[in-house]
Amino acid sequence: MTWQEKVSQWRALKPAERKARRWADIPRQVAASMAFEGEPVDLEWLKALHNRRTPRGS
Repeated sequence: MTWQEKVSQWRALKPAERKARRWADIPRQVAASMAFEGEPVDLEWLKALHNRRTPRGS
């Protein structure tokens, strides 16, 4: 699948689904950023911490 196809699929999603996917991806992004900075953090711990919060505007 090309990047153009992936972008088309993303744009075809409903706004609520895009928001949910972005929200669910936050722990992975934070873990990758922390590892890049040389301070790795447990992804499962981040997921547990993240699941206790609710997205803004909900």
